[in-house]
Amino acid sequence: MKPVWLLDVDGVINAFRAGWWHTRPCIVQVWSATDAYDYRIRYEPRLVEAVRAVHHQGLAEVTWCTTWCSDAEALEEALGLPELPRAFTAPVKGADACTAKIEAARRVVASGRPLVWTDDVEVGHHAGECADWTAAGKALTIAPDESRGLRPGQVRRILAFLTGEPAPPFRAGGRAPRHVA
Repeated sequence: MKPVWLLDVDGVINAFRAGWWHTRPCIVQVWSATDAYDYRIRYEPRLVEAVRAVHHQGLAEVTWCTTWCSDAEALEEALGLPELPRAFTAPVKGADACTAKIEAARRVVASGRPLVWTDDVEVGHHAGECADWTAAGKALTIAPDESRGLRPGQVRRILAFLTGEPAPPFRAGGRAPRHVA
């Protein structure tokens, strides 16, 4: 069965220090009809390209699992992403968002489909449950640093999980260890 990647936005794609390897992030303005506010989104274009590639190659069903779900169309347009499924469609905030996100993750695991869940807050908030899923080989859960978003090493771990390859070594900085001869 095709894996599902539940993808959060703020703190995962949208991050204050989103650039990789001394590059500046791209910045776009995205209107939220739900909040009646024009948000500044800072993102690493190579991360968005990786999301697009996972979707187009059919490696996973990339699914928005974010408070942006009700405004996902505007986000997709601004980031140049195709229309992606939404884990939920009603506008949610605070505790309701927490509940909607964990319920979406539970539905994926209960369906028997492998789960990738990237969320800077909720993965940590539900760490015990996530650890059980990970230990059983049902899921890969990643809680990126909210100020930096997903890093290259974390993207490599996601790709390895989706393709069944061995996971690369992981360090907090996201880079694989250097081998010096």
